[in-house]
Amino acid sequence: MQHCTRRQFLRIAGAAAAGVALTAAGCGEQPAADPPADGRLASPATSPGAGRRTRPPLAVARGGDAAAITAAALTALGGMEAFVASGADVVIKPNICTGYHGPEYAATTNPDVVGTLVSLCRRAGAGRVRVMDMPFGGPADEAYRVSGIQAAVERAGGEMHLMTPTGFREYRIPEGRDLTSWPIYGDVLSCDVFIDVPVAKDHGMTRLTLGGKNLLGVILDPGDIHSNIGQRTADLISICRPTLTVIDAVRVLRANGPTGGDLGDVERLDTVVASPDIVAADSYAATLFDLTGTDVPYVAAAYEMGLGQMDLDRVDIRRADA
Repeated sequence: MQHCTRRQFLRIAGAAAAGVALTAAGCGEQPAADPPADGRLASPATSPGAGRRTRPPLAVARGGDAAAITAAALTALGGMEAFVASGADVVIKPNICTGYHGPEYAATTNPDVVGTLVSLCRRAGAGRVRVMDMPFGGPADEAYRVSGIQAAVERAGGEMHLMTPTGFREYRIPEGRDLTSWPIYGDVLSCDVFIDVPVAKDHGMTRLTLGGKNLLGVILDPGDIHSNIGQRTADLISICRPTLTVIDAVRVLRANGPTGGDLGDVERLDTVVASPDIVAADSYAATLFDLTGTDVPYVAAAYEMGLGQMDLDRVDIRRADA
């Protein structure tokens, strides 16, 4: 029989009381697991240093219809078929930050962006498309509903997945410089296609929440990552490498992030940024805030680790307005 430490028991019990699904991973003395040796993690496009060796494609689409610009961005990258094979198991990870602000507050990913990605995956022949996050403000099921994402996903033929305690497991992080292991939601590592879909917004500690920071929603105890957050987030990128990063900048939160709550802090940019290179995507999104990748600690750290391209002059930027 396995036993939990007192801290592990309290964090799981507290999460359940708050309606947030955390994990029992780490109970007992099981050793950390190696990440699955699947094609997504082992592919040359996502291998260390690939962003520096190649000229990664990046699409920027602008227009008044969130669904249309999302589709246009994917078309510019060769279509969803370039990323999703027939029968593929797809996991989409938006930012569903809280259960008390609708999408107009730009604290959660635009539901039309998420719904369009689900629809494109289904048309490409995906066998299963699940959408999931671990909100820290309010119960997960309520956050799914209030964000508008649940309705959009279900209309598009996808399924909302409530992250469960049994889904987390301690994994080794072979390339980690500060984190060498951490409890991670296993489906994110074992799926065929992992799509990271943050909303671009202000963050008091990291300047911005973009693709890299959005990965904290697939791990246990994300608050503990905030010590040395730049390097630790980059370490997570090294193991949770998305197949595709799609940044929702339809509405951006300029201040008081990540939760927001004041419509005066929201600006409508009607923009979607997409790339198979998370560092390039985040670096471009930073320019929407008059910043660069070097201004965002985890972007700079990920680039230094060779996890993607931060120099936008070395990125194949494709305009795809709709």
